Amino acid sequence: MSSVDLSAHTPMMRQYLSIKAEHPDALLFYRMGDFYEMFYDDARKAAQLLSITLTKRGTSAGEPIPMAGVPVQALEQYLARLVALGQSVAICEQIGDPAASKGPVERKVIRTITPGTLTDSTLMAEKSESMLLAVHFGPRQQCGLAWLAVTQGQLNLAECAADDLPAWLARIAPSEVLVSAGLTAAQQQRLEAALQTALQTAQPAAPVTRRPEWQFDAALGASRLQEQLQAASLAAWGAQGCALAHAASAALLAYAEHTQGHALTHVRSLQVARAGDLIDLPAVTRRNLELVQTLRGEDAPTLFSLLDTCQTGMGSRLLKTWLLAPQRDRAAASGRHAAIAALLAPQGDAAPLWQRLRALLKGTGDVERVTARIALAQVRPRELAALRQALQKSELPALAAQAQAALLAQLAQDLAPPAECLQALQSAIAQEPAALVRDGGVIAPGHDAMLDELRAIASNCDAFLLEMETRERQRTGIANLRVQFNKVHGFYIEVTQGQAAKVPADYRRRQTLKNAERFITPELKAFEDRALSAQERALAEVTAYAIRIDVAEELGRLAAHLDEIEAVLQKGGETGKRLDFLIQELHREANTLGSKSATLELTRISVDMKVLIEQMREQVQNLE
Repeated sequence: MSSVDLSAHTPMMRQYLSIKAEHPDALLFYRMGDFYEMFYDDARKAAQLLSITLTKRGTSAGEPIPMAGVPVQALEQYLARLVALGQSVAICEQIGDPAASKGPVERKVIRTITPGTLTDSTLMAEKSESMLLAVHFGPRQQCGLAWLAVTQGQLNLAECAADDLPAWLARIAPSEVLVSAGLTAAQQQRLEAALQTALQTAQPAAPVTRRPEWQFDAALGASRLQEQLQAASLAAWGAQGCALAHAASAALLAYAEHTQGHALTHVRSLQVARAGDLIDLPAVTRRNLELVQTLRGEDAPTLFSLLDTCQTGMGSRLLKTWLLAPQRDRAAASGRHAAIAALLAPQGDAAPLWQRLRALLKGTGDVERVTARIALAQVRPRELAALRQALQKSELPALAAQAQAALLAQLAQDLAPPAECLQALQSAIAQEPAALVRDGGVIAPGHDAMLDELRAIASNCDAFLLEMETRERQRTGIANLRVQFNKVHGFYIEVTQGQAAKVPADYRRRQTLKNAERFITPELKAFEDRALSAQERALAEVTAYAIRIDVAEELGRLAAHLDEIEAVLQKGGETGKRLDFLIQELHREANTLGSKSATLELTRISVDMKVLIEQMREQVQNLE
């Protein structure tokens, strides 16, 4: 579609094609009312992959428009099918007000879902991670690796010989692989061979995503790692000399932030994996031992399926990691053995600690994934309720502390939740919140006075109508006067034709029926306005709060980028590539701020900001 002259298309198609051009490798789910629609090649592809109907609707640029769509309410089931097929999806939502829009409603891609960046539990297996891996081919047949599960807070780095790449791919089991768009033919062939070897070890095939070559930059990666970890040096993690891995991490972090539309504030840990630190398990050994998959590619019976009696998905995922990447360090195994012995030790008449801990862990929500979704501003109300339930299990760290083992003592310390966090969840989130924020009923009563007032208006309509009906009957002397409501005409006072002479002067006629007249009073009209808008106002208040949080974060990131630009200019040297990246980041933050503008003044500021950024971009291009 890049060769199509957009000026010949309808305004809506121009908007669609412009957004699609920014996400060429993903299916664009374009929100239109209660459906996500796809057009042209995306529609044809989606119809084939999802077995949905391909239709044509209207014309644009003189040609019929191929079209396919899925209901908004069924989004997750279609996303799950597409991700399982290795397909990426860009979710484009309506962010503008249809009533205030003269042309197409303003839309924006709020999130890109790819096989390697999943965070939604409904799209992921409970006992498996969605792993994103970046591979950078360096000189002398060496490779730099960086991988991350977005739902975890740990980034991993490694460097290896190109010949060892298949073994690392099998060990990491990536769901998606990032490589440079500038791969040579030889590097491309080596990558395909490595992936094929990994596939033969019964690991699922991983789609390959190409990223701009300039993103694989070692200096950029080191700087981004320091920024991500909020550290002045990488020496604390032993990662200061991994230039190839730094280059891979630069592309990895940029891609992860791009797909999530949010900073990875929860990623605060780094681990450098070295081949010598792990017990060598060749691909053939992994396969023949049937650690996590049988020779036929089934999940059971395997060593993992037999050992996995974990009460939570978090425990199952950790156990799988231990099986696939066992450490050589004897101290780690000895620490676990000591912990197991302490859990099995007799406790007099009481049940062993391990039994009591298992009972407490049963039914615990996936705290790891929930906290990641909180950091990414993707969390749902019921996930917050699950987190609250988990944090309320104060007996859990107390029991762990009873065991005489160093590992359990450390775990008990780590399990103790911040008091302010638990208090906030208890006071702010309803006991049984709705599934989605838009459904209402998420914020607990007593947390916000305005929301409580709006709720009272919406929920106490019947009491108000009965009280007003009694009062108006006494005032007018009309015994059969009724105060009622319907969805067509709203609130009204109904009086029979025989009693019309008793109607007070402040009554205003709303509707005439065969045997009755319906009226409204200023008091009833004021209550109607409040009652009918209460739910919308409540949701607007919650939405505005969320936007304020997002804007504050965007302003913080904008300030950080500006500080980094100043630091780069002061340092001097080859600055063009780094500055170009920072200018792109500035442009993204400015667009985000502009999309969340609620006033004309803020919109103008956003436009002025983007003009200045474009002027900076021109100067940076001169440096390059």
